[in-house]
Amino acid sequence: MKKIQMVDLQTQYQKIKNEVDRSVISIMEDATFINGPIVNTFQKNLEEFLNVKHVIPCANGTDALQIAMMSLGLKPGDEVITSNFTFAATVEVIALLNLKPVLIDVDLETFNIDCNKLKKAIGPKTKAIVPVHLFGQPADMEKIMQISKEHNLYVIEDNAQAIGSKYQFKSGIKKKVGTIGDIGTTSFFPSKNLGCFGDGGALFTNNDELAIKIRGIVNHGMYKRYHHDVVGVNSRLDSVQAAILNAKLPYLNSYNKSRQDSARKYSEALKNCNQIITPILSNGCTEICGSCDCHVFHQYTIRILSKNRDELADYLLTQEIPFGIYYPIPLHKQNAYKSESFKDEDFVNTNTLSHQVISLPMHSELTDDQIDFITGKIIKFLAKG
Repeated sequence: MKKIQMVDLQTQYQKIKNEVDRSVISIMEDATFINGPIVNTFQKNLEEFLNVKHVIPCANGTDALQIAMMSLGLKPGDEVITSNFTFAATVEVIALLNLKPVLIDVDLETFNIDCNKLKKAIGPKTKAIVPVHLFGQPADMEKIMQISKEHNLYVIEDNAQAIGSKYQFKSGIKKKVGTIGDIGTTSFFPSKNLGCFGDGGALFTNNDELAIKIRGIVNHGMYKRYHHDVVGVNSRLDSVQAAILNAKLPYLNSYNKSRQDSARKYSEALKNCNQIITPILSNGCTEICGSCDCHVFHQYTIRILSKNRDELADYLLTQEIPFGIYYPIPLHKQNAYKSESFKDEDFVNTNTLSHQVISLPMHSELTDDQIDFITGKIIKFLAKG
């Protein structure tokens, strides 16, 4: 059995080595390192993949969130609602722009923003909602869009973990997540389902006016060279990263399918362990079906009920099984974001999950014997009582 890795980028690279190397070498030979033609090619190909009018590449996923908020003309003191159970980048950019983050508890089963609590959090200063499609599963976008229309709010989808996932509306229509709200953002960090070999990100929108604003903001606020019409930033996807992403994009569906297959095997192996709750799908499916397109499993995250999660984590280390704990400290308890307006009793589910969740190795190159080894060790440990 190969050494188990949380994310096996080396094996993935070896399978597409010739394509990636050829693309990167062409950049070296042409010396088109910044804003080379490959950036536009990747942009167009991603627009086609997502079925969205505009993709604007940028330097990373955090920049994408910041630029999205800058493009909406939000003012200091305006409130932006987002999930408490997520990576700090989402709330980080809200604070950096002198906006007020309003944190919402999540659904205990899906880990995504609780729409009932979302409604109650809306006030006169609320201007935008940032739903996070956590671990690869879409938030309830139909309800979120309905709420946003009722209250005239912007919606920025944080799609850093769910690129390629589809959300199904009650009508049966499916749309790729990140293309439903006013703006979608994503990260191409190497471990993502579509990852580059460094940093990268992008914004998506079907709004022509917002697309124009965003394209200026990412380039120092310039729409014409040396004419700075708005305050902007320096946030570009370089040509080398664009070449790598363009080479990997045709494989994204197969990468996601491999993750879904591995998730199905994990869940099957762990289904009889009553001390574990395996991922629950938000679309009502009772299992991860063979045609699954609603969860792309950026992470395979389970909940440990009867034992201390950290004891299991320590045990996995002794067995050389990598894992992740996403996220051990809720945002409302982080020193950077503590506020008197955040009351611990408002975040019951977030607090519970922060003590229960553990994410197992998940990537497109997982093998059956690795999954058998991982699940066997977990079951053996939990059976000790």
